[in-house]
Amino acid sequence: MKKPNKIWIITGAARGFGQQISKAVLATGDIVIATVRSRPEELKAQLGSHPNLHVAILDITNEDQARNVAAEAVKNFGRIDVLVNNAGSGLLSAVEEATDEEVKRNYETNVFGLLKVTRAVLPHMRRQRSGHVINFSSVGGLLGSAGWGLYCSTKFAVEGITEAMAIELAPLGIHATTVEPGYFRTDFLDGSSLTRSKNVIADYAETSGKMRDFAAQVNHKQPGDPVKLAAAIVRLAASAKPPVHLPLGNDTLTHYRAKTATFEKEIAEWHDVITGTDHDDVAKTFHYAATARLRTEVVSGESKTRT
Repeated sequence: MKKPNKIWIITGAARGFGQQISKAVLATGDIVIATVRSRPEELKAQLGSHPNLHVAILDITNEDQARNVAAEAVKNFGRIDVLVNNAGSGLLSAVEEATDEEVKRNYETNVFGLLKVTRAVLPHMRRQRSGHVINFSSVGGLLGSAGWGLYCSTKFAVEGITEAMAIELAPLGIHATTVEPGYFRTDFLDGSSLTRSKNVIADYAETSGKMRDFAAQVNHKQPGDPVKLAAAIVRLAASAKPPVHLPLGNDTLTHYRAKTATFEKEIAEWHDVITGTDHDDVAKTFHYAATARLRTEVVSGESKTRT
């Protein structure tokens, strides 16, 4: 018997990852509700008049719009199987350089916008006791780097949100995954997606300044292939046991492994200090192991059957 088509909501589908994922999902026969902020006719023209493509207007910072999109999806198709929180924007700036307004604008999209769409969709997934929320983070959600610290902080937030969601939603039959792409050949480094702080401080010329130059040089020459990323997202959504984290790209994996190696080295060097801060009467064999076991059981679903 043929499996029923999945119903996807994909934000930020006008270009880049969102458009490529929409195209890949349509090729599987699933139904796509692709959201754009404006000009829906342009996306329809780019993806063709596919019977399974439905384009919706959504500014992810508008929670009423997000609720309407989710409600219409359920009204028309009965459920929502996959939410891809892809829409986002960049901010290239030393931490000191950016204004409050520039930082708030980045958080409104990358964090609060993601939360608004998630809050709109999760009640439907909870009711159906199934679904998969895929939140786009970044290599910048795994480690900070010069010039990207503020943007990275928004993606660090997405990491923590998604890890907690994976724990909270597992008993309800819902998966949550954070995807961490490295440098992919999209328009992300163009002015349409990336804000560069107007304030430039000369003291940061050798750090954030060099990153500004690098971003300009690598634009549209990045190693990652968005078409292959889209195929990876389709495979992710088809998995019966998807991961909580999916770092994509050799650059992401290399940077993350370098970070964890450095972290482990620092732990070894400071181990006596790290482990010497508990009260003397703390039982060191119960609390930590029990907490770690509970987290593992909840994520894997074992807690529901444990006696």
